[in-house]
Amino acid sequence: MAELKIGSSVKIEYGDSAKIIKELGRGGQGIVYLVEYQGKKYALKWYFYDKLKEPNAFRQNLRNNIEDKSPSDNFLWPQYLTEGNQHGSFGYLMNVIPSNYVGLTDILNTYKIEKIAGTKEIRKVPVKFESLESVVNAAINIIIAFRELHRAGKSYQDLNDGGFYIDIKTGDILVCDCDNIAPDGENFGIGGMPGYMAPEIVRGIAKPDVQTDKYSLAVVLFKLLFRHDPLEGAKVLKSVCLHEGADLKHYGKEPVFIYDPNNKSNRPVIGVHDNAIKLWKVYPNYIKDAFIRSFTTGIQNPNHRIIENEWQKLFVRLRSNIIPCECGRVRFSNAYSYKDNIYICPACSSKFLSMQFGDVIIPMFAGQKLYKCFTAKGNYDFNTITATIVENKKHKGVMGIKNNTNETWKCTLPTGEVKELEPGKARALGRGMTIDFGKGVIAKL
Repeated sequence: MAELKIGSSVKIEYGDSAKIIKELGRGGQGIVYLVEYQGKKYALKWYFYDKLKEPNAFRQNLRNNIEDKSPSDNFLWPQYLTEGNQHGSFGYLMNVIPSNYVGLTDILNTYKIEKIAGTKEIRKVPVKFESLESVVNAAINIIIAFRELHRAGKSYQDLNDGGFYIDIKTGDILVCDCDNIAPDGENFGIGGMPGYMAPEIVRGIAKPDVQTDKYSLAVVLFKLLFRHDPLEGAKVLKSVCLHEGADLKHYGKEPVFIYDPNNKSNRPVIGVHDNAIKLWKVYPNYIKDAFIRSFTTGIQNPNHRIIENEWQKLFVRLRSNIIPCECGRVRFSNAYSYKDNIYICPACSSKFLSMQFGDVIIPMFAGQKLYKCFTAKGNYDFNTITATIVENKKHKGVMGIKNNTNETWKCTLPTGEVKELEPGKARALGRGMTIDFGKGVIAKL
């Protein structure tokens, strides 16, 4: 394949030509250029033709995806296909990644490389999420994107950290490298990246599909939270060089989760795997239990892998368990003492009343939000805010709940007296109170 020259043009299928402005980057499949097409800037992915296993089928799949349109705004979906048989290859146009988004690879590395303007020099720029909430929001948004993709009957097939760009302030995400996405059950030669591939792919007994996507999604989420490979511990460390045979052993035939409760042979090593050791202590047990399940029974049986709706429920719960204390501590609720429905800050002894929905316990503080998945029976809406916790303007520390829905809720006081909580209204919260949100959804304080 001849590389495209800056200033040259490529013809777009059923349209005008796109002008090449500059190179943005390159990888194993091809080169990405910044181009101008019909007065707008796009990114053009231009393929190394000889690297494509089935170029005609691959190109047709791209065309099909363009016609089907993106399942979610979170995907940098193919927009236009170039005409074939020009400059020895073909490519497609997609939107340009906004400047406020950072690659997940850079986030995991804790820095990104930037060129110093006007020079040939480069520098390392520190990269990290601005808050715990932005980390959890990123996880939720990744989960939602793949839920929508799988609902559309397609699989991504090559999930890895290079496929995500994240706004580190908000946790908003973009999924790139969408050219490998295909209808579930179809594959055009892509297997995935080592460390992210499901064990059955590593062993060569399966091809990428929705079930293998679920395994890879668990790896992405684990790395996002724990900054470490879920299968890289003492056992893997003994393989000084991870050659193909070692990869097959540790990631295919004999994979062992670093925190497998029944197999301690692959525990993280102090001084080598410190991120995993430190961060494993940070997260609540229900999150750790989900990853234990993903990388033990989920490794052995694809049908036991966690589905997106369950991940969503866990991470929305996790987001609701972030407590910002007046003393400046921002931690998950498991870092606080808990007694008689009260969370107590170990640093300053501030107290936070909690609301309990079955086994889900949510701390109450000014600005806390309840979502429809909590207050409506059998609901999987993880975005609609149904209630907000507000502080009494006259009495500091006294919290109330504001009803953001069109339904009227019933609050039962410890005395047995029942008070209605109408839409748009707020009512003070207190220990011993219960709130009936309707249809059997009752929270206790």
